Amino acid sequence: MNAYRYYRCCVGWPQDDVYVEGGLSDMIDAIETTTRRTLLAHVNRADLAAIERDLSYDTHPSQGLTMAGDWHVHYFRSVLHGERVYGFQHSAIEHVFTLQT
Repeated sequence: MNAYRYYRCCVGWPQDDVYVEGGLSDMIDAIETTTRRTLLAHVNRADLAAIERDLSYDTHPSQGLTMAGDWHVHYFRSVLHGERVYGFQHSAIEHVFTLQT
């Protein structure tokens, strides 16, 4: 199975793809809550680990707060331009993974 790769977060989203049909706004409206386990089953782990480092999460609970232990993080699946995407919301920012060929 191909792993979904990190695409981008909503903060850096191209302005011309926010309010178009199937774009960011529609993707957010179509979000279905899922689990971290589901996210991990589909996304590239190295991509996710890099984002976790960028967000200053620790890699193990004995070191401090991990993303897995942060109850403020919400995991989701949705549709972007007709294609399944996975991601998570952190501080009201959507981080999106797409299937890249």
